[in-house]
Amino acid sequence: MIGIILRILITALGLWAAASIIPGVQIDSTGTMVWAAIWLGVVNAVIRPVAIILTLPLTLISLGGFLLVVNAAMFGLVAAMLNDFHVSGFFAALFGALIVSITSWLGSSFIGADGRYEVMVIRRD
Repeated sequence: MIGIILRILITALGLWAAASIIPGVQIDSTGTMVWAAIWLGVVNAVIRPVAIILTLPLTLISLGGFLLVVNAAMFGLVAAMLNDFHVSGFFAALFGALIVSITSWLGSSFIGADGRYEVMVIRRD
């Protein structure tokens, strides 16, 4: 359970970073940021796989580049679901999704399956 909460907080941190860096992404309150992180997780778990399967020919033709469009669409969908989360256009959604993805990937790489912090130390003798 703590792993899910940590991942939601990491995604919320990524949303904050996207709202701070990208001019077209605006989140009005902290509560909206947390709800957006939760909805982003739900949308990425339920709707994104269906969208990937439906757009598989375009993804194959573009050598995976179309997945960026799918990620931007999921980001924009979450923004459309919440009143205090605004995305001004496609490129704002694209760059916002990239920032959230990178932040989530970096943050989640330190969290194990049971929600504990994991850091690998490699010692060279």
